[in-house]
Amino acid sequence: MDYKKLIIRGISYSQTQSGAYALLLEHEETSVKLPVVIGNFEAQSISLGLEKDINPPRPLTHDLFAQFVKNTGFKLESVIIYQIKDGVFFSNINFKNPLTEEELILDARTSDAVAMAVRFDAPIYTTSDVLNEAGILLELEETQKVGVEEEEEISTDFNDLSGVSLEELNQLLNDAVKEEDYDTALRLQEEIKRRNKKIE
Repeated sequence: MDYKKLIIRGISYSQTQSGAYALLLEHEETSVKLPVVIGNFEAQSISLGLEKDINPPRPLTHDLFAQFVKNTGFKLESVIIYQIKDGVFFSNINFKNPLTEEELILDARTSDAVAMAVRFDAPIYTTSDVLNEAGILLELEETQKVGVEEEEEISTDFNDLSGVSLEELNQLLNDAVKEEDYDTALRLQEEIKRRNKKIE
């Protein structure tokens, strides 16, 4: 399968879900963003894994598991985000023992998989299907035009978007990304895609 490599662009606090964060992954070639909602502990663990110079006084769960993997002789080869279903991402962690060539694939939450990947400097991949379904591509020229044409602020209930026009949805999407509210941006993009399919 032709996997797409992702890089970590950052972690931001969720504007709509209390105690949650949005992990922002990006496809290197197309700049399509993939926002993944994660918990507070996972956000902290990923951040600490990225900051190689910071060592907590006691090992976190992901540090403990990483040490166990190293002691068994395995190496974390890659993480693959292979599916999204009902807004939930599914991932595999791929391990390999360089001496025996033995391979091991573990199913994992995406937040845990990424927290492990940063500890091994392992690449993170996804599929075209996942990018097409959940990725956000900002076409800045188009969204800026929408902002000029529609200057008044749009107030809406994100649980009921039926009364919001397609043009307003695009403006809301642009605003959500600017505010780094990626979980709202994902919901808005899903509604935009749904309406575009109806038009086709």
